[in-house]
Amino acid sequence: MEKKILTKEGLAKLQEELVYLKDEKRYQVADRIKQAKEFGDLSENAEYQEAKEEQAFVEGRILELENLVKTAAVAENYNSNGKVNVGSKVLLEKNNQEKTEFTIVGSTESDPINRKISLESPLAQVLLDKKVGDSVELELPVGKVVYKIIEIN
Repeated sequence: MEKKILTKEGLAKLQEELVYLKDEKRYQVADRIKQAKEFGDLSENAEYQEAKEEQAFVEGRILELENLVKTAAVAENYNSNGKVNVGSKVLLEKNNQEKTEFTIVGSTESDPINRKISLESPLAQVLLDKKVGDSVELELPVGKVVYKIIEIN
């Protein structure tokens, strides 16, 4: 089975979700199923069907998270060598103009809205193992973009 690389924070977040699903959500859904059964005929009981679908989703997510947590490889020492790695927060200058900051995270942690990009993304791939002062080129549909690494945290 392929190991997924995660930051410590990403692993902790997944573990929190797993605990919540197992200790709270699972029981909430079971209560909904129990209540829905009291409405009578299960074949035409929308509340029951919805609760069973939610139960299937929750149980599937629990299995997914258990597997992910069990097989995760935690990226340690993000910037011990001064190079971009998983967990690094990188300040970039785009085409010698605007500055933007990204955090390189594991694929399951990516959140573009919060500037967390997957290590499997094209930008992260060209940034990995680079250091402050290095420039990288990335071919995008709008053309070539040059990023210069200003800072690594």
